[in-house]
Amino acid sequence: MAKRTKGFKLGVGVVILVVLIALASMPVKQTLSVGTGYAAKRLCSEVYLAERAADEVWREDLALLPLFLLSYQMDDAKKVATVSSLGLVTQAAAYRDGLGCSLTNGTTVEAIQAMSIDFIEPASTYDAGALWPEGQAIQADPPDGVDVPKLTAALDFAFSEPDPERPYNTRAVVVVYKGRIIAERYAKGFDANTRLLSWSMAKSVTNAMIGVLVKQGKLDIHLPAPVPEWKGAADPRGKISTDDLLRMSSGLSFDETYGAFGDVTDMLFVQHDAAHRAASTSLESDGGEAAWSYSSGDTNILARIVREVIGDDAVYHRFPSREIFGPIGAYSAVFETDPSGTFVGSSFVYMTARDWARFGLLYLNDGEWFGAQILPKGWVEYSCELTPGTPLGEYGVQWWLNRGNPEGSSNRPYPSAPTDLCTASGFETQRVAFIPSREVVIVRLGLTRTSGDFPTDAFFGRVLDALPAPTGAAARASDALDP
Repeated sequence: MAKRTKGFKLGVGVVILVVLIALASMPVKQTLSVGTGYAAKRLCSEVYLAERAADEVWREDLALLPLFLLSYQMDDAKKVATVSSLGLVTQAAAYRDGLGCSLTNGTTVEAIQAMSIDFIEPASTYDAGALWPEGQAIQADPPDGVDVPKLTAALDFAFSEPDPERPYNTRAVVVVYKGRIIAERYAKGFDANTRLLSWSMAKSVTNAMIGVLVKQGKLDIHLPAPVPEWKGAADPRGKISTDDLLRMSSGLSFDETYGAFGDVTDMLFVQHDAAHRAASTSLESDGGEAAWSYSSGDTNILARIVREVIGDDAVYHRFPSREIFGPIGAYSAVFETDPSGTFVGSSFVYMTARDWARFGLLYLNDGEWFGAQILPKGWVEYSCELTPGTPLGEYGVQWWLNRGNPEGSSNRPYPSAPTDLCTASGFETQRVAFIPSREVVIVRLGLTRTSGDFPTDAFFGRVLDALPAPTGAAARASDALDP
């Protein structure tokens, strides 16, 4: 059957009442637009990219929305998801090969699907017998010194549900030690082939795209950022550098409030051009140490900078696969775009947990992959360099840090982990962490509803406790934990 629908019908009187409210209230329209856009985008990606059942996604992933006001339709023939709020606001998202789903705001399904590209490498290119990460086989026994019962208990902890009212909803965990997967587990309905959403872990992928341009000599991050909206001679934003954007120290007055009226939700689920929406905000400060402010807007401007520097959309849309994902064997990875065709650098990358682990391993190995230097030498060190002005020494360059303020103190984000931990972090507790002093990459993906509910620090601590203690220089870098 080509089309599937689901929703609720309300009485005519209720509909008329809501129509009158909507006509009189722009805030109501904005709220409905954000909600329907969020639902349509996620339905499309989870069904046509992650290959999950629509009813399951509606029931689980979208449970926080007022579903009694919404209905959806899946057009499986065209691969389009449409969500309506009582017929007042309707949003659609369309799928295309190689680029996943995009909302159709300001454009058409046909225009979105015309952006379709071929995947650079099919998963079948893996050597079936080769160990991960060269292939997909997992070694039978972990390296000497790994405490298997403790590691198993750490995974049990990640998948436990001590409070049914506040579930963790862990969907995937992968632990890499000394370059090999030593443990992995998946929730029911998910496996090693399921693509999982990044949310803000995409920012760290955007960091990698900028790094490749730097390596190619096409971008100097310390010069004023090439942003068309800031070209005016008298525009003070013209002084903002790409490095400022990477550090989220642009000084732009972008509102990272995750509600119906914040800049970020309007940018992601209502607007046609995410980067233009972000670049059009005013300057709140002159930048510098006092200007650090977490901003998805800064990252989406970076994603469009990549597009403008490349200058050819056919090359741009293949750029992450050709330059990053393909070379490291992350063949499942898909970087989605906004309706204008720019990658949503802040939020929308899908790949399997094993491929997220490959991405973490690339950074653990200083941007090198089996002899090929994917990122510039020193780029990982730069990425994990402290950005001034962060309250707890917690942010670097599109990666989160664990420094503490002052460095090494117990107020760091993850007291159970060393200070050299560097983390890609996303909404609903998506994490890809790498710790050079411990030679480990830890991936945790899930659907934790409330920020802070999943005990990430305790989980990291349990995994590290199962690994051999560092010695020598690694022990010094690992940093003695506070008593």
